[in-house]
Amino acid sequence: MTETGCAMQDNAAALKCELAADVLRTSGKLLLGVTGQSMLPTVWPGDTLVIERAGIDAVSEGDLILFGRNRRFFAHRVVKKGMHGRSEVVTRGDSMPQADPPVSESEVLGKISFILRSGKCIRPTSTLRFRERAVAALVWRSRIAARVVVGVHGLRQTN
Repeated sequence: MTETGCAMQDNAAALKCELAADVLRTSGKLLLGVTGQSMLPTVWPGDTLVIERAGIDAVSEGDLILFGRNRRFFAHRVVKKGMHGRSEVVTRGDSMPQADPPVSESEVLGKISFILRSGKCIRPTSTLRFRERAVAALVWRSRIAARVVVGVHGLRQTN
């Protein structure tokens, strides 16, 4: 899963996640750094996500959301909403072959409104273009390909 800067499994990192969730709940906005690769090519390691507080009623299929589970944060795309009359969504990382277990209303923390990358502010789209789908498929099929794609992306960002 694409994990934010709160992905470490120790208690200090879990406390940082809890504090970040409290900041989002009280102020309505939060910036978090990304460490994972499951949202490639939409979100890259090193990107910063601008998250706005939003409940499950305010998200739609195609939106990128931040949710908390097991004292960690994840940012994934909503692929299905409101199954069987329940207040939950199904999410999936763009470069993941399978969906996540359903995300409950209480786990949804907010919606990603912008991605900050190399001084640019990018509004996430609700669908992937053909080229992006091809990169995502390549990444989910091969860890080596994922490392190469991330490495090439990193080189492009520094030049």
